[in-house]
Amino acid sequence: MASEVSEEVRGERSGATGDRGDRGDRGDKKRSVGRRKMCKFCADEAIKIDYKDAGLLKYFITDRGKLVPRRLSGNCAKHQREIATAVNRARMIALMPFSVTGA
Repeated sequence: MASEVSEEVRGERSGATGDRGDRGDRGDKKRSVGRRKMCKFCADEAIKIDYKDAGLLKYFITDRGKLVPRRLSGNCAKHQREIATAVNRARMIALMPFSVTGA
């Protein structure tokens, strides 16, 4: 009798671990792949990154004054570094804000 109870308990425990949910199974949602963004500076060689061109740099800054990451902007690593350098230089000579004050 005791062995039957222990088998039932073991069976319930082994089944309970599967009920917690697989981390690999996130429901039936499928992640859409979408089209890969192309670096606009690699595509068009005529566009140059310049710290004095605040109109161009504003597309790579959020409304809070932070840099937009590569995965959102679509820049390659080389041009993302150049954007970061140009934004920092523009901030130093007060062409762009360090942060947005007031809400």
